[in-house]
Amino acid sequence: MSSNGYKLEPGTRVVLRAIVYYAVLITATTLVWRFLPRNQNELPSSLDALFGAAGGGKAAARAAQAAPLDEVGLSITVAVAMLAAVLLSIPVAWVYLLTRAKRGYQQSVVQLLIVLPTVVAGIVLLVKYSVALAFSLAGIVAAVRFRNTLDDSKDAVYVFLATAIGLSSAVNLPVAAVISIGFNALALVLYYTDFGSAPVELDGRIAEQRLKRARQLARTGTFVARIDDEVFRNMTREQLEGVAQRAWKRAQAGDDSAEPEEVRVRLRTRDLNALRRAVDPRLTENAKTWRIGAINERDGVHTAEYHVQLKKKATPDELIALIRASGSDQLLNVELI
Repeated sequence: MSSNGYKLEPGTRVVLRAIVYYAVLITATTLVWRFLPRNQNELPSSLDALFGAAGGGKAAARAAQAAPLDEVGLSITVAVAMLAAVLLSIPVAWVYLLTRAKRGYQQSVVQLLIVLPTVVAGIVLLVKYSVALAFSLAGIVAAVRFRNTLDDSKDAVYVFLATAIGLSSAVNLPVAAVISIGFNALALVLYYTDFGSAPVELDGRIAEQRLKRARQLARTGTFVARIDDEVFRNMTREQLEGVAQRAWKRAQAGDDSAEPEEVRVRLRTRDLNALRRAVDPRLTENAKTWRIGAINERDGVHTAEYHVQLKKKATPDELIALIRASGSDQLLNVELI
């Protein structure tokens, strides 16, 4: 937030953060590489090819690729490449979060954009000096199957970018920096210009056509099948029963020929026989049909469920009032289920 109280928008903050991040990262890397000792006993020669140093030239790069490193040199080179892959992937994750904020994103994809380049960089440097390891890696990759599907084609592009950053971090770091910066700049330009969006007139016609098709679909069995597959499949039994009851009420609304709804009432009493002698005759007189359901007893208290089909224009509240008036002496509680 600035001194006058103006707060930057999320997109502006991401752009400024990425610019400052790249500037600091490139400056710090340049300074560290310039003042890093060049003694072969202290610094692995392969770092010259990794950093794209001009002093070594093509001959130094070919020598670094041909001559296997010792354990210490290989470990240092792998650590530098993996660290560079992580640092160059963080701004990509920022841009991904910004451009996908409206449509939503998966946390696993965000973490993949940082983890994947690191793994790729380490593996590429590991097999770089061994043909046998390279063939073994090819067999392992062929045996692995990724079960997770990406929601959007843009996610696949970001995953491909993460792989490219990991590969270039293990071969030539300046190229990895150019890929990271160039992609983020292009992604932000497309995001802010909304490139490729349909005109308002065309978008309106498309929406009207989709609405027309949806209305036609709603009159066919295909619509019911899609609802069953997409919605009902993940609902619990209680939720399905509630939806079925509401659908039945909606279907019968305004239909005078429809059967009156059935009401379930739960009664609690200490003397079930006396209560039934008082309530049952009143139900016979005032309800269309009725039957008694489950009866339970616990600690001397009987619970009985009545299934009552009301007469036309009768309401459940009137039924509750009738039961209370009939069995007031024996009734402990009455409620609708």
